[in-house]
Amino acid sequence: MTEAIDPRALRDAFGAFATGVTVVTARDEAGKPIGFTANSFTSVSLDPPLLLVCLARTSRNFAIMTSTPRFAVNILSELQKDVSNTFARPVEDRFAAVNWRAAPGGSPVFSDVAAWFECTMEEVIDAGDHVILLGRIGAFENSGLNGLGYARGGYFTPTLAGKAVSAAAEGEIRLGAVLERHGSVFLLGDQTFSLPGCALEGGDPAKTLSAYLEELTGLTASIGFLYSVYEGKSDGRQHVVYHALAGEGEPLNGRFLDRAEIANASFDTSATADIVNRFALESSIGNFGVYFGNETAGKVHPIAKKGASA
Repeated sequence: MTEAIDPRALRDAFGAFATGVTVVTARDEAGKPIGFTANSFTSVSLDPPLLLVCLARTSRNFAIMTSTPRFAVNILSELQKDVSNTFARPVEDRFAAVNWRAAPGGSPVFSDVAAWFECTMEEVIDAGDHVILLGRIGAFENSGLNGLGYARGGYFTPTLAGKAVSAAAEGEIRLGAVLERHGSVFLLGDQTFSLPGCALEGGDPAKTLSAYLEELTGLTASIGFLYSVYEGKSDGRQHVVYHALAGEGEPLNGRFLDRAEIANASFDTSATADIVNRFALESSIGNFGVYFGNETAGKVHPIAKKGASA
């Protein structure tokens, strides 16, 4: 007999595969635009030009999407995390938050995306608790912008990650982590707190940091998006800090502090204080950025622009 598979564990395992992020759009029978966020998208064929998107049977858009004659796939760019979040939630008027226009066939396509494709529906294929929408591409545009990435429940931005590697290429590199769980941040210390971190001595930074965190805490640790890159004037090191997600359980060392505890905590350096307090603020509003600079001066590059014009 086949052993039963835990759906949640399987979903988490699928999340190890890094994908892009898209918003799939169409119009209902009355011509009103509809859309939803999807990362289960892939190219299928160049001749004929085909792509596919997977749609859950539980989707509020299921009836419209499986009967529509055409639809569009918008590949979101690095600064469009807010668009992804808007179309992933049950917002009443999602399209009021984005600039969009009609593609040649009438499907809604967004401004400032990495690329968009408008398709006629080729086939709707049953696939368990999902269906596969197979589309034949009739029109597309490619802006040249890099796409927004998604892996293990978090967004990442390839261009900014590349800048981090370049910025830290010279000198000793110190890896750090804003390791969080349900909004609380893991820190080391009793009265004065520090971020967990280790030296990078070659190899993949994410794998090095993940192995260190798991040995330190005894918990699973999934490395997410880049969070801060700065030059430490006091120690002469290049610091590269990632966001990370911790599994359940009590840590072997250190502890998790919630936002209220963070507000009253003391930290080992001003850089640590800035990083932790910025994370507490950004996590409360769901809008993150990546810091580049040094301990005293720098710039936060937003992963998403809030307040997109209609």
